[in-house]
Amino acid sequence: MSHQQSGGRVSLTEGSIVRGILAFAIPLFFGQLLQQLYNMVDAWVIGNFADNDSFAAVTSTGTVVFLIIGFFSGIAIGGSVIISRYFGADDKENVSRAIHTNFLMAVIASILATVTGLLLTPHLLRWLGTPASVMPNATIYLKIYFGGVSTVILYNVCMSIMRALGDSIHPLYYLLFSSVINILLDLLFVVHPAFRWGVRGTAAATVISQGISVVLCLRRMCHSQDYTRFEFRKLRLLPRMMIMVLQQGLPSGLQNAVITVGNLVIQKNINSFGAYAMSGQGAYSKIEGLVFLPIMSMAMALPTFISQNLGAGKYNRAKKGALFGILFGVVTAELTGVLIRLFTEPLLRIFLSESESIRYGVIHGHTVSLFFFLLAFSHCAAGVMRGCGKAVVPMAGMLLSWCLIRITYVTVALKFFPVYRTISWAYPLTWSITSVLFLIYLLRVDWKHVLKK
Repeated sequence: MSHQQSGGRVSLTEGSIVRGILAFAIPLFFGQLLQQLYNMVDAWVIGNFADNDSFAAVTSTGTVVFLIIGFFSGIAIGGSVIISRYFGADDKENVSRAIHTNFLMAVIASILATVTGLLLTPHLLRWLGTPASVMPNATIYLKIYFGGVSTVILYNVCMSIMRALGDSIHPLYYLLFSSVINILLDLLFVVHPAFRWGVRGTAAATVISQGISVVLCLRRMCHSQDYTRFEFRKLRLLPRMMIMVLQQGLPSGLQNAVITVGNLVIQKNINSFGAYAMSGQGAYSKIEGLVFLPIMSMAMALPTFISQNLGAGKYNRAKKGALFGILFGVVTAELTGVLIRLFTEPLLRIFLSESESIRYGVIHGHTVSLFFFLLAFSHCAAGVMRGCGKAVVPMAGMLLSWCLIRITYVTVALKFFPVYRTISWAYPLTWSITSVLFLIYLLRVDWKHVLKK
C-alpha cells in the first residue's frame, strides 16, 4: 500500500486499528473544540462591545445559517467518501477525478448557497418571528454572511478532501490559524474605535478568516507531490463522478436541512414556556455540545476509516473498526451522561444565574443525560453506513425519527401533558427509535460487501 504515514496523513488501512482511528479522530476533536471556543469568544465580543439587539441578531441566526449551509455543505462534502474509497483501493486516476469533481461541485454549491441565502434571508427571519428591533441587524448580518458564504463551503470541502486522504492534522492547523485571525478581526472591527461596525464586523471577520483558510488549504493541495495534487486545469464536470458525489452528498444535505426545520418547530414549543425555559435549554445545549465532542469526532472519523478499508478490500478490518468506533462512542457517551446527571446544576451555573432558568435546564438535563448512549450509537452507526456508501439509510432513519416522529410527539403529547418535561422526553424517545432501526440494518444487511456488489 502506498499510503503509509506521510505529510500529516494517518494510514487507516494498515497497522493498529485502534491507534489508527484515534490518531485520525483526535485532531477532529481539537478542531471541533476550537470551533466551539471560537463561537463563545465571538458571542462574548459582540455581547460586550455592541448593543443587545446586535447580540440577539448574531446569536439567533444560527439556525437560518445552518439550514442553508448544512444543505449545500452536505452535498459538497459527499464526495469525501468517494475519495476515501478510491484512495483505499489505490486507484490513483479516480482519486484525482473525485478530488477535482468534488471541488468543482463545491464551487457550484457555493454559488447556489449565496443566491438562496440572499433571497430567503428576510422571509426566514419573518417566519421565525424575529422581533422588529432585531430585524435590521439580523438582516445585515445574514446578507454579509451569505454574500461571502462561498469561503465557508469551500473551506469545509477542502478540509473534507484532506481528511478523506487520511490527513486530519493540517485541517486542524488551518482551523487554529483561521480562529485566531477571526478573533483578531472581531476585536478590530467591533471593538476598535476606528471601526465599531457591530454585526457588520462580526460577519466580515468570519468571511475574511474563512477565505484565508481556503487559500491555505488550496496551497497545500496544489503542492502535493503525488497523484492527490490539486490542479485548476483538471477541473471539469464528469457526469458519472458527479452522480456518485450526489448519491453520497444529497442525503446528508437533505438530512441536515430537514432536521434543522424539525428543530425550529421544537424551539417554537420551547419558546411557548417563556424566556426562562429558552435560556435554560440554551445553556444546557452549550454544555451538551461541548461534552459530546469526543463522540462526534469518532462519528466523523468512521466514514473515512470504513470507506478506505472497504476500498482496499479489507472487509474484516472495516468490521472491527466499526465495532471499536461504536463501542467507544456508546461507552464514552454514557460515562459523560452519568457525570452530566450528577453535576447538571453547577454546570448550568457557569452560564446562568437566574434560579428559574436553571430549574428548566435541570429538568431537561436530568431527563435526557442517561440516554446519551442511544444518541452516540445513532451517530456512530450513521458514520459506518455513510462509509459503506449507504448515506440514504441514516438520512431516512433520522428524518423519520428526529423530524416527523419528534414533531408529531411534541405536538400531540403537549396537549395531554402540558409540562416542559414532555418536550425533553422527545429526545430519548426518538434516539431509541433511530438506534433500533440502525442496529437492525447493521446486523441484517451485509454492509461490508455492499461496495463490491
